[in-house]
Amino acid sequence: MQKIKLNIGNRVYPLSVDTNQEEILRKAAKQINQMINDYESKYAVRDKQDSLAMCALQILSQSKTFSNDDDKEIFEIGEKLNKIKELIDSRL
Repeated sequence: MQKIKLNIGNRVYPLSVDTNQEEILRKAAKQINQMINDYESKYAVRDKQDSLAMCALQILSQSKTFSNDDDKEIFEIGEKLNKIKELIDSRL
Protein backbone atom coordinates (compact mmCIF):
# COMPACT_ATOMS: atom_id res chain seq x y z
CA MET A 1 0.00 0.00 0.00
CA GLN A 2 1.10 3.50 -0.74
CA LYS A 3 -0.30 6.87 0.12
CA ILE A 4 -1.37 9.22 -2.65
CA LYS A 5 -3.28 12.49 -2.83
CA LEU A 6 -5.95 13.05 -5.47
CA ASN A 7 -7.36 16.46 -6.34
CA ILE A 8 -11.03 16.23 -7.28
CA GLY A 9 -13.11 19.37 -7.62
CA ASN A 10 -10.36 21.50 -6.06
CA ARG A 11 -10.24 19.34 -2.94
CA VAL A 12 -7.40 17.05 -1.99
CA TYR A 13 -8.23 13.49 -0.94
CA PRO A 14 -5.49 11.43 0.71
CA LEU A 15 -5.82 7.72 -0.04
CA SER A 16 -3.98 4.51 0.71
CA VAL A 17 -3.99 2.35 -2.41
CA ASP A 18 -2.34 -0.69 -3.91
CA THR A 19 0.43 0.22 -6.33
CA ASN A 20 -1.48 -1.27 -9.27
CA GLN A 21 -4.51 0.97 -8.54
CA GLU A 22 -2.69 4.29 -8.47
CA GLU A 23 -2.72 4.93 -12.22
CA ILE A 24 -6.39 3.95 -12.53
CA LEU A 25 -7.40 6.29 -9.70
CA ARG A 26 -5.36 9.18 -11.09
CA LYS A 27 -6.98 8.74 -14.51
CA ALA A 28 -10.43 8.55 -12.89
CA ALA A 29 -9.78 11.76 -10.93
CA LYS A 30 -8.58 13.48 -14.11
CA GLN A 31 -11.73 12.39 -15.96
CA ILE A 32 -13.99 13.57 -13.13
CA ASN A 33 -12.25 16.95 -13.10
CA GLN A 34 -12.73 17.20 -16.87
CA MET A 35 -16.44 16.38 -16.47
CA ILE A 36 -16.74 19.04 -13.77
CA ASN A 37 -15.11 21.60 -16.06
CA ASP A 38 -17.44 20.62 -18.91
CA TYR A 39 -20.54 21.03 -16.74
CA GLU A 40 -19.33 24.36 -15.41
CA SER A 41 -18.64 25.73 -18.88
CA LYS A 42 -21.72 24.34 -20.65
CA TYR A 43 -24.30 25.06 -17.99
CA ALA A 44 -22.78 27.96 -16.06
CA VAL A 45 -22.67 25.84 -12.91
CA ARG A 46 -20.69 27.56 -10.18
CA ASP A 47 -21.19 25.15 -7.29
CA LYS A 48 -18.79 22.19 -7.29
CA GLN A 49 -21.36 20.11 -5.39
CA ASP A 50 -23.83 20.49 -8.29
CA SER A 51 -21.13 19.55 -10.80
CA LEU A 52 -20.11 16.51 -8.78
CA ALA A 53 -23.74 15.41 -8.47
CA MET A 54 -24.18 15.64 -12.24
CA CYS A 55 -20.95 13.69 -12.78
CA ALA A 56 -22.14 10.97 -10.42
CA LEU A 57 -25.49 10.80 -12.21
CA GLN A 58 -23.86 10.57 -15.63
CA ILE A 59 -21.37 7.89 -14.58
CA LEU A 60 -23.96 5.73 -12.83
CA SER A 61 -26.48 6.02 -15.64
CA GLN A 62 -23.83 4.93 -18.15
CA SER A 63 -22.86 1.92 -16.03
CA LYS A 64 -26.54 0.96 -15.62
CA THR A 65 -27.00 1.14 -19.39
CA PHE A 66 -24.17 -1.30 -19.89
CA SER A 67 -25.58 -3.56 -17.21
CA ASN A 68 -29.03 -3.55 -18.82
CA ASP A 69 -27.49 -4.40 -22.20
CA ASP A 70 -25.60 -7.30 -20.62
CA ASP A 71 -28.79 -8.59 -18.97
CA LYS A 72 -30.61 -8.47 -22.32
CA GLU A 73 -27.82 -10.38 -24.06
CA ILE A 74 -27.74 -13.02 -21.33
CA PHE A 75 -31.52 -13.46 -21.62
CA GLU A 76 -31.29 -13.82 -25.42
CA ILE A 77 -28.49 -16.36 -25.12
CA GLY A 78 -30.55 -18.32 -22.59
CA GLU A 79 -33.51 -18.37 -24.99
CA LYS A 80 -31.34 -19.63 -27.84
CA LEU A 81 -29.87 -22.35 -25.64
CA ASN A 82 -33.35 -23.47 -24.62
CA LYS A 83 -34.39 -23.72 -28.30
CA ILE A 84 -31.29 -25.78 -29.09
CA LYS A 85 -32.05 -28.05 -26.11
CA GLU A 86 -35.65 -28.49 -27.31
CA LEU A 87 -34.43 -29.43 -30.80
CA ILE A 88 -32.00 -31.97 -29.37
CA ASP A 89 -34.66 -33.42 -27.07
CA SER A 90 -37.14 -33.75 -29.96
CA ARG A 91 -34.57 -35.72 -32.01
CA LEU A 92 -33.78 -38.21 -29.23
